[in-house]
Amino acid sequence: MQFKNPELLYALFLLLIPIIVHLFQLRKFKKEAFTNVAFLKQVQLQTRKSAVIKKWLILVIRMALLAAIIIAFAQPFTSKNTTVNTTRETVIFLDNSFSMQSKGAKGELLKRAIQDLISTVPENEKLSLITNDDAFRNTTLKSINNAVLAIDYATTPLDYEAAFLKSKKYFSDAENTIKNLVFISDFQNKGKPLSVPTDSTITTHLVHLKPVNTNNIVVDSLAITKQTPTYLELTVYLKNNGKTVTNLPVSFFNNEALLAKTAVSFKNETTTGFTIPNNTVINGKVAITDTNLQFDNSLFFNINLPQPINVLSINEEANDSFLKRIYTKDEFNYIASTINELNYSSISSQNLIILNELSQIPSALSTAIQSFTNNGGVLIIIPNETIDLKSYNSFLANNNLNTFTAAVSSEKRLTTINYSHPIYSNGVFENEVSNFQYPKVNSYYKQALQSASKVLQLEDGSSFLSEQNNRYVFTAALNTNNSTFQSINLIVPTFYNIARRSLKRPNLYFTIGRENTFDVSTTLQQDRILTLENANDNIIPRQHYFNNKVSITTNETPTRSGIYTIKNKEEILNSVSYNYSRDESLLNYHDLSTLEGVVIANDVSTVFNTIKNDYKVNALWKWFVIFAIILLIIELLILKYFK
Repeated sequence: MQFKNPELLYALFLLLIPIIVHLFQLRKFKKEAFTNVAFLKQVQLQTRKSAVIKKWLILVIRMALLAAIIIAFAQPFTSKNTTVNTTRETVIFLDNSFSMQSKGAKGELLKRAIQDLISTVPENEKLSLITNDDAFRNTTLKSINNAVLAIDYATTPLDYEAAFLKSKKYFSDAENTIKNLVFISDFQNKGKPLSVPTDSTITTHLVHLKPVNTNNIVVDSLAITKQTPTYLELTVYLKNNGKTVTNLPVSFFNNEALLAKTAVSFKNETTTGFTIPNNTVINGKVAITDTNLQFDNSLFFNINLPQPINVLSINEEANDSFLKRIYTKDEFNYIASTINELNYSSISSQNLIILNELSQIPSALSTAIQSFTNNGGVLIIIPNETIDLKSYNSFLANNNLNTFTAAVSSEKRLTTINYSHPIYSNGVFENEVSNFQYPKVNSYYKQALQSASKVLQLEDGSSFLSEQNNRYVFTAALNTNNSTFQSINLIVPTFYNIARRSLKRPNLYFTIGRENTFDVSTTLQQDRILTLENANDNIIPRQHYFNNKVSITTNETPTRSGIYTIKNKEEILNSVSYNYSRDESLLNYHDLSTLEGVVIANDVSTVFNTIKNDYKVNALWKWFVIFAIILLIIELLILKYFK
């Protein structure tokens, strides 16, 4: 038993004074009653005994009455927790990731958790409520009732470690407080071990919501697997987490029109395909019907008319035949010009410029190229066998590139490929090649690399191709007299992928929540911006305008999957698709029984009832008041009827 006003208990010590006084009085009374002969003659023996007993009873009752009154004012109570007088803080983390779409015994896990919170937590109790994408600090459910009911699924959920750390920040720094963290989730296993940060000042309650069914079918991805001049073959990749599914319909839409439909039966993974005409604009969607998770039942994609990439080759003389074979008319606007016939006004409209074996670089060209690269253009430099080293190094220095140090007339083989470089990392090589036919060079230029990346290296470690800020520098002439590089297959992906990176066309689709970058070929007037629009959203993405293109970067937006048109005011330039990440589709869950230092429950109401009972105060003062009244009545009865 505890007391809210324990200082009043000191008053009980004052009871000792009247007790001592009464004891002396009783002793005197007893002595007089039994020694005084005159008194003995006047009072019968029984009367004397009754008087003594009555005196003692009155004394005991009055002392008990006084003690009961004092204890009642001290406000006694009982509680499981010894710190009831302190402030209580509650922080709730509600996981609103897509896996919480799974059905529990009473419906969708997220919707059920919201209803349980509203019905269980007192509407005026102060708390902080956090989700993956929102937060309400130091408020009440009554104040945010509508916002809580409107909580939707987060497109970019936090991992559990980040969620715990985010939740802890919503507690105050006060020491004399009771802190409860209620973490509500299905605790989906995403391949990373689950660990709960320990903190002696915080009691962590894990509410593990479990679905009744872990079967789920997902449209995982889509790719163009074959392309001919007349048609494309699309392959759809499907995954199944659960029992074998039979005759699952898979539908292919262009806008709202159903173009094709097929059915599949499978256990774990399978593919199905569709054939569509080439050079056709497709605003596509592949869809299935699955009753469990809904967000991964459809996948949006776009096939736009190809935007040609503008490539300009500036040559010493007409020796660009290998470039013409790579940069064909179906994908590129390729222009070749000799240095003497160059139209300088065409430079700003290019995406890629190749300085092809110039013996020297005039200052006028150097200035024009510097302006071109500063505005996002991509540059390839192929030196001549005999160059004006001074003009080259001046040009390289002006473009913040590493200069050539000396010419080397020695045969060297190209032996090292940087497979992780972006021009080779996207499916160019299935495996690292260790025994390919090494091309060779008869002469090259030494280059002291500092911050540049080595893309290709010669056998002595010297750079053959380096890259820095989308500026690619070869150290040797590529003509067939000096090098065999044109005779191996490596030349095609090298030049092709460099050109593709000069104008990043939108992918078939992008994933929401990741950094996505693409270019739109257009010319903008001053103060104009591009927007991404569909029926529900109008988004202004982060964008950077160059001479002939706009580079767009998206990350946290859009937040909803679908097809978005890229607009310059009312002009439709292109379309781009976004889909939710499929990380939430696999319904595997962590085992919480191995965790220590946490309280685990299976529903929201259990946790809050436990918290309520742990800190419930059972007031006892009223019982002491009743006891005092009873004692008072007993004393009155004794005084009236005890003779």
